[in-house]
Amino acid sequence: MKRKITMQDIADKLGISKNSVSQALSGKSGVSEETRQLIEQTAKELGYVYKSKNIPPKKERNICIGLIATDFAFSLKTFFGEIFLAIEESCMKNGITLNIQSVSQEAKEKLILPDFISEKKVDGIIIVSHIRTEYIKKVIATGIPTVLIDHHHPFIDADAILTNNRFAAYIATKHLIDLGHKEIAFVGKIDFSPSYYERMEGYLLALREENITPQKNYMFMNVIEENKAVDSCIQSLERIPTGWLCVNDGYGFMVCTSLKNRGLKIPNDASVINFDNGQLSQISQPQITTMAIHLNLYGKKAVEQLLWRINNPNEPKQEILFPATLIKRESTGQCSKY
Repeated sequence: MKRKITMQDIADKLGISKNSVSQALSGKSGVSEETRQLIEQTAKELGYVYKSKNIPPKKERNICIGLIATDFAFSLKTFFGEIFLAIEESCMKNGITLNIQSVSQEAKEKLILPDFISEKKVDGIIIVSHIRTEYIKKVIATGIPTVLIDHHHPFIDADAILTNNRFAAYIATKHLIDLGHKEIAFVGKIDFSPSYYERMEGYLLALREENITPQKNYMFMNVIEENKAVDSCIQSLERIPTGWLCVNDGYGFMVCTSLKNRGLKIPNDASVINFDNGQLSQISQPQITTMAIHLNLYGKKAVEQLLWRINNPNEPKQEILFPATLIKRESTGQCSKY
């Protein structure tokens, strides 16, 4: 006698949870349209009999997720703004209700969670950028599935969507080295974000592989992102390095401005490369060579990963790395001093 095909058979064949199969075949939300179609096709192939999703199922509450970030992150519209929009668009496409709330400095310090988290009114949470490790751990302790964007830490047990910062900084530094630059400065505040620290590591890796000794007086690792602070660093140098790696657009723009104010021509006297490919990279004169971050993919993948995590709560946590793309512009050129 032929064995009856079950939902578990479909789940095993596709390598997904039984719950995902149930949601797809009953017409409930919580899985992407692409996954739903794949499950329905597999069910048909295996001979599984189920009620058509066109027959209205018992009314279910829509998936609801919460998005939180610091006030500072929300203020960076040219970077995180693109991520927020991508998340919102992805939620709309998947019929997901999205709650958004900023985390104030007081809430961050006192570990005060938004009501929709403390009262468990959401099915999942997306945290954009760094807040505070203790704060994020308190969010995760609620048991609500959580995905981080552009932040991770060894003590944070959650999925994360990240840029491969080490490799990206390696590529950026290698670009300067290939142009003949041997004295290369690094500019950023590495304790501000894990991303910045990882970019410093990629910078050092590229120098080491090319047998170039890092010069401490060229490594501005704790400079705040302000014109006066960046200009002070450059003014303190007796000898100006010919290559400059900056951890983001703001630092890159300020470095270019300060160098030009000192009478240097870019890229004739100094080449500058930064990260993010934001507006400042493009309005600078000359335009700045950059490592472009694919921000829209952050948001899209975060929603996709969160839906998967909701349906697979016991699977190992994942860190998903996106590459950055080198965009060559007028701010980098062949070194003429060696």
